[in-house]
Amino acid sequence: MMAEPLLQCLKAIRANRVEAAPVVLFSPIGKKLDHAEVSRWSASRGAILVCGRYEGVDQRFIDAHVDAQISLGDFVLSGGEIAALALLDAVARLQPGVLNDEGSHQMDSFNPALDGLLDCPHFTRPEDWHGVPVPAALMSGHHANIERWRRDRRLEITARHRPDLIQAARAAGHLDHADEAALVTPIVGRPLDGKN
Repeated sequence: MMAEPLLQCLKAIRANRVEAAPVVLFSPIGKKLDHAEVSRWSASRGAILVCGRYEGVDQRFIDAHVDAQISLGDFVLSGGEIAALALLDAVARLQPGVLNDEGSHQMDSFNPALDGLLDCPHFTRPEDWHGVPVPAALMSGHHANIERWRRDRRLEITARHRPDLIQAARAAGHLDHADEAALVTPIVGRPLDGKN
């Protein structure tokens, strides 16, 4: 994409903004987007998002006007629009009034409130669906037992699918004795976190 048309666009956008905003380019060399970055952008005053196409954006425009580069991961998209939508959606759900229950995002995967673990399974009605019941702990009404069940499932799912997140939680001191005990539950003869 040519530098001059991009610069004219940027000037027009800035002329219509009251406050200054950083210019963000979606690019494979950018910092990978994660929950911490989404939270940071959510608390910011906004940004001007540049979505590249074709072979990218003229490097002179990037050098002169781009303040930050963001990547969704180690793959390439045809353009930055999907990446921009992903950022916008992730940021929007952290804004007050967007979700029905403002605090519900605190229980999302990767959230610091969950020590960076993946979320646990969720169940709806009916209590028995085609012979598969809702776990008894969730039906007990005992809040401590319900939270322990949820925590154990978060640990189990995270250890199985993202052991790197278990290691990060352990390194940060977020796992207690009960968590470590839950992690040594054998699954096919191996501890959940892959340790022997």
